[in-house]
Amino acid sequence: MQTHEIRRRFLDHFVRAGHTEVPSASLILPDPNLLFVNAGMVQFKPYFLGQEAPPFARATSVQKCVRTGDIEEVGVTTRHNTFFQMAGNFSFGDYFKEGAITFAWELITKPQTEGGFGFDPERIWVTAYESDPEAAEIWHRVAGIPKERIQFRDGKDNYWDMGVPGPGGPCSEIYFDRGPEYGRDGGPIADEDRYLEIWNLVFMQDIRGELSPKEGHAPIGSLPRKNIDTGMGIERVAMLLQGVDNVYETDLLRPIITKAEELTGKSYGVEAAQDVRFRVIADHARSAAMLISDGVNPGNDGRGYVLRRLLRRIVRSARLLGADKPVMGEFMRIVRDLMSPSYPELATDFTRIENVAVGEETAFLKTLSTGTKLFDETVDEVKAKGGKRIGGSEAFTLHDTYGFPIDLTLEMAAEAGLEVDEAGFRSLMAEQRQRAKEDAQARKHAHADLSIYKELVDRGATEFTGFDELTTEATVLALIADGVRVPAATIGQDVEVILDRSPLYAESGGQIADRGTLTASGLKLRVNDVQKIAKKLWVHKATVEQGQIVEGDTVLAQVDPAWRRGATQGHSGTHMVHAALRQVLGPNAVQAGSLNKPGYLRFDFNWQGQLSESQRDQIEAVSNQAVGEDFRVNTFVTDLPKAKAMGALALFGENYGDEVRVVEIGGPFSMELCGGTHVEHSSQIGPITLLGESSVGSGVRRVEAFVGLDSYRHLAKERALLAGVASALKVPSEEVPARVEQLVERLRVAEKELERTKLAAVLSSASRFVDQAQRVGSVLLVAEAAPEGVGAGDLRTLAGDIRGRFGTEPAVVVLLGNADGKVPFVVAVNKAAQELGFKAGDLVAAFGPSISGRGGGKPEMAQGAGSDPSGIEAGLAAVRARVAELAA
Repeated sequence: MQTHEIRRRFLDHFVRAGHTEVPSASLILPDPNLLFVNAGMVQFKPYFLGQEAPPFARATSVQKCVRTGDIEEVGVTTRHNTFFQMAGNFSFGDYFKEGAITFAWELITKPQTEGGFGFDPERIWVTAYESDPEAAEIWHRVAGIPKERIQFRDGKDNYWDMGVPGPGGPCSEIYFDRGPEYGRDGGPIADEDRYLEIWNLVFMQDIRGELSPKEGHAPIGSLPRKNIDTGMGIERVAMLLQGVDNVYETDLLRPIITKAEELTGKSYGVEAAQDVRFRVIADHARSAAMLISDGVNPGNDGRGYVLRRLLRRIVRSARLLGADKPVMGEFMRIVRDLMSPSYPELATDFTRIENVAVGEETAFLKTLSTGTKLFDETVDEVKAKGGKRIGGSEAFTLHDTYGFPIDLTLEMAAEAGLEVDEAGFRSLMAEQRQRAKEDAQARKHAHADLSIYKELVDRGATEFTGFDELTTEATVLALIADGVRVPAATIGQDVEVILDRSPLYAESGGQIADRGTLTASGLKLRVNDVQKIAKKLWVHKATVEQGQIVEGDTVLAQVDPAWRRGATQGHSGTHMVHAALRQVLGPNAVQAGSLNKPGYLRFDFNWQGQLSESQRDQIEAVSNQAVGEDFRVNTFVTDLPKAKAMGALALFGENYGDEVRVVEIGGPFSMELCGGTHVEHSSQIGPITLLGESSVGSGVRRVEAFVGLDSYRHLAKERALLAGVASALKVPSEEVPARVEQLVERLRVAEKELERTKLAAVLSSASRFVDQAQRVGSVLLVAEAAPEGVGAGDLRTLAGDIRGRFGTEPAVVVLLGNADGKVPFVVAVNKAAQELGFKAGDLVAAFGPSISGRGGGKPEMAQGAGSDPSGIEAGLAAVRARVAELAA
């Protein structure tokens, strides 16, 4: 059974059982806890939490999912995929355990000739949560599974949540016994290779906090209603129904491997190391295409960096297999052909997808060329010293600076007769990953090609004068434009300027860079950013506004004084908030990242659970009290042991030198190791106003605040807003919250009544449409424009009502709406008309082009939407003609 057919059967099964088919959401949703959608229930999360009312009691979908926590394991085993399709059925306060188990059992055991998957019931095993005997009893009673094939497991295996705070619950998993040739007896608890999990039924009833019940921690609450969330792995079911050993042999992945064989001249299944590379290509090509389709572009952080890693691993794997020409276009084309039947956007948007992927391949091939030269130099140096091993730091530099994957370094080293300090490399990578969790804004050069700066770094560090002055005379050491060293830059050109001295602060430690100017006679450059290379070279990113700058020029580097004043307020304000957090919450509130700029700060800290309103108020009060104390801000340089002995806080897990800079505000109140710029007295920070507090990850919270004039402006705006609302409501300011609550409740009641009235009005038009039905051959046809403003949901209800009024007489109903510039449509065909060959989905093709619309469904009902209301009449004429043609 082909994968697309498995997908279709799953959806059909649940639609027949009263579920609404919901399209897959994008892989990118505005959920701060998720990089990508990683489960089928993500788009329904507001319904499970009770934050929104679900528009249906039952739903089913096949969701695109991406999980990237173990990219390195992809291909090494045959069980890991970064992209997968998760089929699910969902109940929102409707059925619960017995319903979910019944629906699942029917689908997996029903004969294929009857629309099921046809699994042998005698080879099905199930597991239940250790404290959920009810689920086990239902499996035994409803499905007849013997008790010896029902096993209990703890929370690590049979409690489900998303890995972050949110909905969760105990689960029951369905396994298929592949037979003794795949492992030992004993059920899933003995061998999960032989007993392969295919479906997870989650009985969604809890709300988990920062600590998961999977680890034995109690939920923090219960959901408003008991819900069902299930997930069936499409790829795993395909593997079983297609009779292959692993997902890479299935119909949607094996052809990619075949294409890789063609492009590399190697064969899959001959050598284990090569097979890993083939599987990496197959998995990553599909994942990359899906991510690009949903709007992700290669980048140096977040989603963009994940995509970049995937694409570069494809290129590297193909090269190691022997490819000597670009391959990305070929892989994207085969993915398009394989996946577009279920995801047509891969075909319609293919040009963009291909351009993005091929562009990244081209850039990486250049990187590989540069890295190879450095690798050869490293090998020569090691051999010249009589060594046999490339150090971990050299391997890390190849990886981090030049994008050289470690396995490519290992293979090339082996060919040169050398080993690699892989443990040292892994240690440095672990340190980098830890830093990566802090603040992406402080790593703008993390994955760039930095070789052009090497000579300049070797010359020595830029002298930073900004602690003592805002204007410094400096010499231009180098100019870089578009990654190339240039002798000069002229008006309008963006250029990187390296000076021997500079008063402009380079972004680091959470403080963004200074803004300012570089000037000389007839010359002016606007400095937009300053970044550090190798922690010691200042790179001024500037735009030439007047004249021409030449390497060797003497310029006057000046900091914008207003910018610096705001920046110092923001950074010193961050220290105030940090100290206040520790005073209110205790020493466990450890800094996990920060960003500060003129007038604004955000501060991330390790903490479990949301702060109470009282705690937030205390933090704001303590911060402002310290401001009002007018503490003197002292800075001094000392050695690290002395600084720590004094109680100075060392942050971020930074690697400090022998000497460190300490910033002390108010003696014991705040003392931190810090290289940033600060005010001279705490009163110069001005008022600090906390804007809010939120979660940015498991065990990490974030507070944001305005400082100085921005704080004042914010408070003034809030005061004016409240005064305006109070005036409009004609109540004193202190009574506004209660009055607004009353109005919201009245509005909620009115909206519900309006919806009821609107639906009644829509349904009242059904009789008119029935009376206007045209007889076309042996079929009654209603092909009309719906009343203005009728949305998709009401349109479907109306079409179903009209169809039902024709009884057993063959009838086709086509309704096109016009709501908010869109053209929702529904086609409904009763059973008698279906027997004459009329299918709802086929009729969409007749009028779809006229309204620039797309849609689909089943023979009895199809729906969708168009974007061109001007084509409604032409579309209706086209469908009438098509029905007449079919009825002839």
